[in-house]
Amino acid sequence: MRVLWRVIVKEIAQLRRDRRMIPAMIVGPLVQLLTLGYAANNDVTNIPMLLLDEDKSAATRLLVDRFTASGYFELVGAVDSAAAIEPKLIDGTAQVALVLPKGFGADLAAGRVPSAQLIVDGSDSTSAIVGLGYASRIVAEAGGTPEVVGTTLVPRVWYNPDLKSRWFYVPAILAMVLMLVTMILPSMAVVREKEAGTLEQIIVTPIRSWQLILGKLFPFACIGFLDTLLVSALAVGLFRVPLRGSVVSLVVMTVPFLLCTLSLGLLVSTLVRSQQQAMMSAVYLVMVPMIYLSGLIFPVENMPPLIQKATVVIPLKYYAHIVRGIFLRGSGFDVLWPDVAALFAIGSALLILASLRFRKSLD
Repeated sequence: MRVLWRVIVKEIAQLRRDRRMIPAMIVGPLVQLLTLGYAANNDVTNIPMLLLDEDKSAATRLLVDRFTASGYFELVGAVDSAAAIEPKLIDGTAQVALVLPKGFGADLAAGRVPSAQLIVDGSDSTSAIVGLGYASRIVAEAGGTPEVVGTTLVPRVWYNPDLKSRWFYVPAILAMVLMLVTMILPSMAVVREKEAGTLEQIIVTPIRSWQLILGKLFPFACIGFLDTLLVSALAVGLFRVPLRGSVVSLVVMTVPFLLCTLSLGLLVSTLVRSQQQAMMSAVYLVMVPMIYLSGLIFPVENMPPLIQKATVVIPLKYYAHIVRGIFLRGSGFDVLWPDVAALFAIGSALLILASLRFRKSLD
């Protein structure tokens, strides 16, 4: 531990001497959040829908068939009570819930105007807006169908009642910025020592490889936690994004994501020989594909089946779900543990691979 501490002190001292890296790691994420937070916007389709049919009549079945046949909604399940809807929205199983009350068919048969309720997860404001528009169109087009004529759809938006798209994108920007800081900069720091020849000097010392690896990654992990707190404070204070969950939960669940990004940075450093190569490889071969396949820009549900299977190894996909869940829904570990487990599994595999490559490069 004494040797490990000396390596950490050495890394911190080296960071302090680099006057360009500290501003890049602290000020850079804040600038990116300000820029992307105002600019980000997008649309989605293929919305997973939950059904609560309390009437179970021919009229409700016909209306549900119109929703599923439209191609805009995918029926992912049915529940027996209103209390069972929220858990499905919180864990991400569904984004909207169609509620058809008892007496729906009787009202139609008696010539009265029945009501149907659409409960929408507003934490994904883009999907909520699209879902409301599609649902309203489906109900309006049903006006020509005698069995459902005159139906009134009553929408209700949860978690983001004003449908602010910024509430959806700003937490995701936190994930993207954190990945940028804790993956690219560590890879460049290791390669810089190769270029300067100091890595060879470290090799001849009695420092073990695991001490060197942990000592190099520890300062960047601390900076990652600091950036998490700073960007979160900016998101809440400036963009008014609600933090309904626990700050402690956010910090704790950031640990496995940092394990993934730091390991990726270390792995990239073992595959290149210059800082320019480290930058290009980290950005174009790792970071950009991860952003495209994580669901931050394009919904995973809209991707081809083969691409959807490939996204299971994208750490940013799971961390974005964690951040949005904590910020907007107030989700805790009981809901987000599958994402945490997936990050730990991916991070452990990456760390083992990066460590083996790093030892080989030292040898």
